[in-house]
Amino acid sequence: MTHSPLRRLVVHGDSMRPALEPGDRLLVLGFVRPRVGDIVAVLDPREERRVMAKRVAAVDAGGARVTVVGDNPMASTDSRTFGPVDRKLVLGRAVYRYWPEDRRGRITPR
Repeated sequence: MTHSPLRRLVVHGDSMRPALEPGDRLLVLGFVRPRVGDIVAVLDPREERRVMAKRVAAVDAGGARVTVVGDNPMASTDSRTFGPVDRKLVLGRAVYRYWPEDRRGRITPR
């Protein structure tokens, strides 16, 4: 999968509640270094065609591996299941929710 500077992501599932709701539509900015607290689009290391929204919990010292978790652990499959992911699987940082209109706005790190 190629990395692009800006992509769209639709949230599926409950793993990022309450920050993100199913059906939220996000703009994701590529080519950024993930930082702890960021919400990122990441390829599932078990099925790289699947893109997930997760929060960065840790970045190793060299920046090669990233630990990603869902805000709702009871509904999330994340690094607690598959371990830290290779940095190349992180497609970018979610920066803006453009839908639904009543939740439109910038996404800020925690």
